[in-house]
Order: sequence, then structure tokens, then C-alpha cells
Amino acid sequence: MFLLQLAVAVLLIAATVVALVLQARHQSTEAARAEVVAAGEAFANSPGVAEALDGPDPTAALQPRTEAARKRSGVDNIVVATPDGIRVTHRDPGLIGKHVVGPYKAAARGKTFTEVEVGPLGLSVYAAVPVFRPDGSVAGIVSPEITVQNVNKAAERQLPMLFGAAAGAFVLATGGSALVTRRLQRQTRGLGPVEMTRMYEHHDAVLHSVREGVLIVGGDGRLLLANDEARRLLDLPPDAEGRQVRDLGLAPDVGEVLAGGHTATDEVHLAGDRLLAVNVRPVDQRDGPAGSVATLRDTTELRALTGRAEIARERLQLLYEAGMRVGTTLDVVRTTEELAEVAVPRFADVVTVELLDPVLRGEEPDGVSTDMRRTAVVGLEGNHPLSPVGELIHFAPATPMAAGITRGHAVLEPDLSSADGWRAQNPEHARKVLDHGFHSLITVPLWARGVVLGMANFWRSQSEPFGQEDVALAEELAARGAVAVDNARRYTHEHAMAVTLQRSLLPQVLPQQSALEVAHRYLPARAGVGGDWFDVIPMPGFRVALVVGDVVGHGLHAAATMGRLRTAVHNFSSLDLSPDELLSHLDELVARIDHDEAAEDEARRVTGATCLYAVYDPVTGHCTIARAGHPGPAVVYAEGSVEYPEVPVSPPLGVGGGLPVETAELELPRGSRLVLYTDGLVEDRHRDIDTGLDLLRTALVGAADRTPEETCQAVVDAMLPARPSDDVALLVARTRLLDPEQVADWDVPSDPEAVAPVRADVTRQLEAWDLDDVAFATELVISELVTNAIRYGAAPIRLRLLHDRNSLICEVADGSSTSPHLRRAKTTDEGGRGLFLVAQFTQRWGTRYTGRGKVIWTEQSLHDSAEAGGDLGDLLLDQWTDAEV
Repeated sequence: MFLLQLAVAVLLIAATVVALVLQARHQSTEAARAEVVAAGEAFANSPGVAEALDGPDPTAALQPRTEAARKRSGVDNIVVATPDGIRVTHRDPGLIGKHVVGPYKAAARGKTFTEVEVGPLGLSVYAAVPVFRPDGSVAGIVSPEITVQNVNKAAERQLPMLFGAAAGAFVLATGGSALVTRRLQRQTRGLGPVEMTRMYEHHDAVLHSVREGVLIVGGDGRLLLANDEARRLLDLPPDAEGRQVRDLGLAPDVGEVLAGGHTATDEVHLAGDRLLAVNVRPVDQRDGPAGSVATLRDTTELRALTGRAEIARERLQLLYEAGMRVGTTLDVVRTTEELAEVAVPRFADVVTVELLDPVLRGEEPDGVSTDMRRTAVVGLEGNHPLSPVGELIHFAPATPMAAGITRGHAVLEPDLSSADGWRAQNPEHARKVLDHGFHSLITVPLWARGVVLGMANFWRSQSEPFGQEDVALAEELAARGAVAVDNARRYTHEHAMAVTLQRSLLPQVLPQQSALEVAHRYLPARAGVGGDWFDVIPMPGFRVALVVGDVVGHGLHAAATMGRLRTAVHNFSSLDLSPDELLSHLDELVARIDHDEAAEDEARRVTGATCLYAVYDPVTGHCTIARAGHPGPAVVYAEGSVEYPEVPVSPPLGVGGGLPVETAELELPRGSRLVLYTDGLVEDRHRDIDTGLDLLRTALVGAADRTPEETCQAVVDAMLPARPSDDVALLVARTRLLDPEQVADWDVPSDPEAVAPVRADVTRQLEAWDLDDVAFATELVISELVTNAIRYGAAPIRLRLLHDRNSLICEVADGSSTSPHLRRAKTTDEGGRGLFLVAQFTQRWGTRYTGRGKVIWTEQSLHDSAEAGGDLGDLLLDQWTDAEV
């Protein structure tokens, strides 16, 4: 600001100086004009000048006189010329007799004039004065001249004074500007003109647009400023500004507060029909005027706006809670209950929800139907007139429920007493509903993905009737509930499919066997079907394999993977592999499956599955166990003690990397309980595995007095909720031992002549066991197997017979690992038909390899012996065709 003022002062002073210089030059030029005219007229009117010009030698007569006059007058030159313009005199004698330069003819005609022309002396001011004869004719011309340079010298003599005056003016202007600028900066707080202009514009815009009255009152109680809103709220006259506040006709208390200058905060005063909240703050600035600033706010409108905002806030809060509380479970019915609970009592007094039957089953409805089953009633207790939960309701076409389904949007019945369509459904029922106090209803169809799933009905009996503004909220609540119901329905459908698949892959009926009394439980997870599984597999020699496994994850993929692993275990167990060999093969299989499928879908990996495989022999009470990443077993002994035996743990399936699997050998007395389980039984997110094992030990104490079935139930009741977070498989097996009287064995010499004595010993043993019905077939089988062992096997050779109520087992062991193979003998072959006869006379037969050789075993049914044996002659003749015979 100061620099701008300084620049303006400099420009003004410079312009003034230039004007004064030009004026001085003009005045000097005019003075020169007057001077040369005076000098010329004085010389032209001098005595004898005209006569000299008419004389014979005007130059001689006038040259001295002109020089003398030039010097006296101070002009630079006086030229005398004839009327024809020929110089008679000149300062430079060399120019005498020559024609003058410049205009002269006007002077020759008797007119005096002045001109500024360039002459021999340069740019000069000269005059042309005629010299008259006594008769009035022009005798000649006198032309005095002063050079412009001399004229400027006269003006330059004034410049010091002019510059001095300009300097003084500049000093005064600078000082004045500095004082003014400092004063303005104090008053404007250092703001410049641009900032002041912008601030004024902003303040003016705010004052006239703000929805709050603003008044500025001076210290003397006069109103200095009032914005548009203040004028409206106080109904001020147009000339209010400048008048005393107390004279404006305001309410006494309002005028006193505004004019008093005292601080006031949100004081409520009545002004006409308005309640005004008044705030007053005194203004007491140093070096500034005293006064106060007051703001006015119409609380009448604010209260109405606050009420609407509060309603909107409550509804948004309700929708937020609906998003948080509805759909917390994946149960269809529970989801409808959550929808009803979130709306009662803040939106409706009672809420009922109905769903189509296919939705309850997890299926997608195949069309629109008005037959729905009630799934939720919230807001009523005891006896009430509304249909109870579980009842199938048929909505008549005239009802608002049917209308909502048909139209696809909510239907409002603000007065149920006048709703003829609703009352037509069941007049008697409608009367009871009205008598119970229900007076208003909004019914909304539950739509999701373009399909109607059911209805949500919002009833009011104590609150004010529903209005049109409530319909949008009801539709929004129903929309959120419909999405949650549809999610639960889709989950129910997928869960049912997964459960069906898994249960079809799990054992439906445990196989009959005499080694163990087995009970089992499978509980699916709350989040969905998992991959836990179990199996009981009969093995040769009355042995039984117990299997428990767990596949990582939940859903259809986990169930399908479980089925694949269970099938693989069945296949491997048919080879009569030891537990460690079986788990090694299973680990290799899982690794190969992952390698083949990982490129297609990483989520379908099987790696991480666990398995425990145990083989129990009821002859010896010996149990061999191996596990791959799976929790170890628990053993409950006959006296009631519980033990967790040490079983070496191998890596989970698929990550073993070819490492050997270690086994544990257990001796289980008669009546012991072997408890196998998956990790979901003893571990979850709220309980570590050590705590779970302690709880399991407590639940198993005293199991010796319970059956396996009772033990299973006791464990489930003690350790698991109704819907566990992880699926659980539990297997409890009570051991049995074969009576030594049911087992017979013989050492067989490596001599063909030993076959007959062995056969005779077997016959006597069968007679002792009262198994004469199978004696013939057994002698044939024993003869064939022992003969093959002597002929093709290696010592030692041992024969063992075992039987229970259903089967007879024959086992021939030798030191060779060579296994016989069943084949059809050629016509010319003398042998090769023995194993064929063995296969025909037994139910099953096979080979089991041991650490010292192999065991050839056969199994014969004690109940179907006649049918299994058949006619020996026919069987032998069947080896040849009719042509060959």
C-alpha cells in the first residue's frame, strides 16, 4: 500500500515539474516574442531610419546603429532589410546583401508579426516590423531575433527552484503516506486492500445469507448493522440502523438484552410468535469503539428440524443394527426371528414372518405362492389371536399379503378396521385381532434375486398408526432380511447336499466282526460339513482295522476328498498292509493328487489331511497303531484307568516326503476301550488341546462300566455343544479275545508225507469243535495249501485254524515271500487246479506278507457250508469242456 502511494506521489510530482518546465519555457518564449517586437518597433520608429533606407548606402548608415541597438537591447541580432527581403544590416557582415530566410512579405505589406524559425543563428524567435515613410509606405523591415538557446537559459534559471519545490513535495508526500499507511495497518490489522476487499465481500455475503440473525450495537445503544435474517426475525423497520435499539418496538426483554451490552448465552426470549435463542458478546477493543455483537437463532424451526433429524437418525441406527443383527447365523428360521427382533419395539409392536416351504428346505421356490408357513412371531406372549409359528397359512387374494406378493412391493393398511380385504380372509379371526388392539399393518414381500421367499408383516397396536413415510423403512428392513434369508437358504441347500454326500461316504452300517464291540458318533460342524471320517474294516484272521481321519476345510470338496481317502484306505487294507506301510502309501497318494490338481485349483489341495490307522488282533490282544498328523488314541482299561499311550506321530498326509512312518505296539486286555477321535473333539478356538485332553480323560473315567454306545454319548454330552464349531468323529471299541479253545496250530515239516498227518489232525480238531459240516472242504483246502507250502515255500511252515460263530479261518505260513496266483489250467496240465478248488470251497482267500515270509489264508462260512462246497465231482468236471471230456 505504501509503495503504491509513493509511486503515485512520484508520478504526480514528476508531472507537475514537467508542466512547470513547459510553462516556464512557454513564458520565456512569449517574453522573447514581446521583446523582439519591442526592439523592432523601437528601431523602426527611430529618427532617420526610413531616410537611411531610402539613402544611397543604407548599410553604412544603419549597420552601426543596429549593432549598437542590439547590444543595448540584449537581442541576439537585428536585421534590416528592404521590402524585397534583401538584408541591409546583419550581425554577420557576410550575409549583408543576401535574401532573408523566412516569411517577410506580411511585414512588407505593413503587418508586424513574430515567428520561431531556423535562421543563420539557428532556431530563433524573431519579429518582422515594417518601417514606414512619412507617407505611410513601407520603406523596409526591421527583424530583431533571439535564439531559442538563450530563451531556454532564461527558463533553466527557474529549474533549481522547481526541483527544490518538487523535492519538498516528495518528502511531504512520503511522510504523509507513511503515516496514513501505518494508521490503516493498525486499524485493518495489517490487511492490504485486496484482503480488505475480499473480507468485506465475504462478510457481506455471510451476513446476508446466513440463517442466523446478526446485529451490531454501538456503545451508545444504537443499532449499527443488522443482516437480513435479523430483520426478519425481529421484524425491524427499513430505517432501523442508526436508531436506538430500545426505540425499535422490540419486546422489552429482547430490547434490554440487545441494548444492555451484557454477555448472554443461548437465552430464549419470545419475539412475536417465535422463540429466539439470543447470544450477546461485548466488543471492547483498545483504540476502538465500544459496543456488542448479538446473534439470533429461531429455535422454533430448529426444534422441528431437530425432531425430523432425530427420527432420521433413529431409522438409520435401526437399519445399521439390522445389518449387524440379521443374518448372524445361517439358519433360515433363526434369520427370520432376528429380522422380527430388530424391528420390535422401535418400529413395530409385533412382527410376524412367513416363508415358503421350499425355502425352509433350502430349495429355491419355483413360482409365486400365497401358501406360507409362519416362522417368527415377536412382540406377543401368551395367548394371542395371530397364527402361531409353524402353521401353514393361505392368504386369500383380497388380503394385503397377497396384494404385496402380486405387486412386488409393500402394502400399507393404516386402519385395519376399514381394511375390507384383510377382514375378508377370516372375519372372526380379524375381529379377534382388532379386539387385541391391532390397528395398523405394513406387509412387505421378501424378495431376493427376483424370487419371493416369504412375507414380513409389521403390526402396531400401541404406537400411532403407520404412515406413508414408514413404508420405505419397512421395505428396507425386509430387503436386508430377504438377503440374509436367501443366504441362509442357499447355505442350507449346500449344507444338505454336503451332508448327504458325506453321510453316503461314511459307513452306514458297521460290518459284522467278533474282535471288537464298536460304537461311533459323527457330528457335523456348525459352519458346514467337514472332512472328518472313520471306518471299521474286517481283516483276515479275525483282525479288525480301525481308521479315523480328518481332511482340512469344510464343504463339498472336503467331503469328496474324505470319500477318496476312505476308498484308498479300503483298497490298501485289502492288501493286508501293516499300518506304517498303509500310511506311507496314503501319503504318496495324497502328494500325487495334489501335484496333479494344484495346477487347476489351489483350493482343492488335499495336503494337510491326517489319519490314524490301527489293527487289532483278537487272538493275541495285540494292537498296532500308526498316525500321520492325527491326535493319538486314548485307552480305557478294564479297571477304569485312562491312558494316552505314546504313539509316534508322522507328518500329515502329503508332506511326509518319503519319511518312514513309525508304529506303536499295544497290548490290550479283554474289555479295554480303544477311543479314537478327530481334533474337533478336544480342540477349538476357545480351548487348547491340553485342556481338551484333560476333559476327555474326565469324561472317560468310569467308562469300564459302560457300553461303547454309552461311552460315546457320555463323551459327546460332556465335551461338545449342540452345534460344534468343527466336525467331530468319535470311535469307541471294546476289545474281545478269542478263547484259546477256538485256536489250533501245528508246525509242519517240509516233507510231503507230513500232509496226511496234518490233515488227520485238522479233522479231529474240527470234530472237537463240532464243525463236521465243513470238514471235507477244510481237508481239501488244508491239503492244497500245505502241499503248496512244502513244494514251493520255505521253512518254517505253520498251520493255524481259528473259528468263531460265523467263520472258520485257515492260515498256512511259510518263510517264502512268493505268492501263488489263481489261474485256469490247460487241458494237458497235470496240476494247477488246486487254488481254483480252494477259491470254490471258501468265501475268501488271500495272501498276507509278514516280516518272516507270508501267510496264505482262507475264510469259510459256517452257515453256508453246504452251498459253498457244492459237488466235488461237478467242480472237477467243470475244469474241462465237453469236447475235451
